[in-house]
Amino acid sequence: MARASSAPLRLVLCGTPEFAVPTLEALSTAGHEVQLVLTQPDRPSGRGMQLLASPVKQWALAHGIPVDQPSKIRNNTELRAHLEVLAPDAIVVVAYGRILPLWMLELPRLGCINLHGSLLPKYRGAAPIQWAVARGEPCTGVTTMLLEEGLDTGPMLERAELPIPNNATAAELFPELATLGAPLVLSTLAGLAESTLHPQPQDHTHATHAPILTREDGRVDCSLPAAEVYNRWRGFYPWPGAWAMLDSKKFSITRMLPAEDAYGFALQDAAPGEILAQRDQVLLVCAQGTAVVLAEVQLEGKRSTAAADFFRGHPQLLGMRLA
Repeated sequence: MARASSAPLRLVLCGTPEFAVPTLEALSTAGHEVQLVLTQPDRPSGRGMQLLASPVKQWALAHGIPVDQPSKIRNNTELRAHLEVLAPDAIVVVAYGRILPLWMLELPRLGCINLHGSLLPKYRGAAPIQWAVARGEPCTGVTTMLLEEGLDTGPMLERAELPIPNNATAAELFPELATLGAPLVLSTLAGLAESTLHPQPQDHTHATHAPILTREDGRVDCSLPAAEVYNRWRGFYPWPGAWAMLDSKKFSITRMLPAEDAYGFALQDAAPGEILAQRDQVLLVCAQGTAVVLAEVQLEGKRSTAAADFFRGHPQLLGMRLA
């Protein structure tokens, strides 16, 4: 890893969620001049659907950094003129949520540096952390790269790895990866400014796609072995979660656990998707005689509760199959 430079740089940061805040804080603390923050427009949130500023906007304003929230950037002549006047040395992009146009990519002398939440070229796309967990990867990390017009295809700069505990959810990895990535961005900027860091092209033959999550990704597929069902719950927690239909109602599994192998003998005659009570636990049968433990569940219109308590109150649902 290159050393962090003591020479301050003029920077623009593009970012929106909490994942980008540690990098913004690190840039400011290191003495770089963050001239401007670009973030997504305020979005309605909560039951009252009140407009909520992004975490990046909240941090920037609290620390006196100017913020702009353009709804469009590709043909935004006002934004372009503003950035040309600022003439940043680099544009740092962390989970901004928009693809930068060519004019913006070509504007800073050091380029547009992206902090991506995977070990590229694996898991290019909008949800790399979630898909790495959902697919049972033992390790993930962060990569800094130079942005180009392709989606996450630009040359790599630096990377740092993070093991994935086999019981960790994607939600638990987000803050760890954000913390891991912040000093990596400082190091990358120093290396580029001092010409000691040389971009390396990605091996595109090893690329995998991590598309944006949809509600349907959370639907539980019991034709898969239990390990895959469990990994998908870990990756897609808290959204889209793990859900299916039970007795014509949406049935969400808000927490699940791996089942012991010792259950195997009792599952051979059960159909995938069937819900069983075994040894004071509730099991969901999966493919190949495997199962996961349902720890907490939520039936449509009800609160989330311990699965054992729920099925004690709804014994007629035991033996039914998820659809």
